[in-house]
Amino acid sequence: MTWLALAALAAVILAPLAWAVLRPPRARGRAEADRALYAAQLAELDTQRAEGRLDEAAHAAARVEVQRRLLNAPPPEAAPEAARASPLLLAAAVLVPVAAVSLYLWRGTPEMPSASFEERAQVRARDEALIGALRERLARVDPNTEVGRQGFILLGNAERNRGRYDEAAAAWTRALEARFDPGLAGDLAEVEIERGENAAAGALVARALAAQPGDPRLRFLAGLVEARAGRTENARSTWRALLADAPADAPWREVVEGRLRALP
Repeated sequence: MTWLALAALAAVILAPLAWAVLRPPRARGRAEADRALYAAQLAELDTQRAEGRLDEAAHAAARVEVQRRLLNAPPPEAAPEAARASPLLLAAAVLVPVAAVSLYLWRGTPEMPSASFEERAQVRARDEALIGALRERLARVDPNTEVGRQGFILLGNAERNRGRYDEAAAAWTRALEARFDPGLAGDLAEVEIERGENAAAGALVARALAAQPGDPRLRFLAGLVEARAGRTENARSTWRALLADAPADAPWREVVEGRLRALP
């Protein structure tokens, strides 16, 4: 069953943490490390003698020197007490998978099958029918009225969500012809950029910025148009100016900084 697989997966993921908590590595002191090194050196000398790379005299002299260092090594130190497993970590290793599985069983539906191809096709057909009905209604409405304008905005949203940028651009252009709106112009500019129509996107952003010169989104799109058109320095200066005017905690600051770093 699905919930059993999830429980097993959680246990496998947390197993290394539980092992590290329950079996912490024993710390080694300096004296113990020195003795291990000298023992390895003695074994290496014996190997070299067996392979003929050391004669008996050289082997004996080297072995005496290593033994002298071994005798002069400091006595073993008391090993530090191993850290005890934190009760909180132990509880987390057990309770996290148990709580996750319990929450899934309470709020999830483990036995729900995935949607079939036929069901997905039915959803697409229903969406197409709704969009078709909206188009038929808009054909009978004056696009210059507020009702017509809102209808074309809705149509553009639906087409963009379906990845049909040409149809979305056409619908939003009709809405902007009825009444210009800087926010909608920014939406249309994004679609035009996706279509590779940088000139049209630039004209829309310039007109929108004339109405709202301080809008961060429009200023970002202005830089994006320049970057897509290959005018790297213009994009860099546009985005740097935007960051200079932005508050330190602006949620979109990292996005703009990432775009700046990506510029050639």
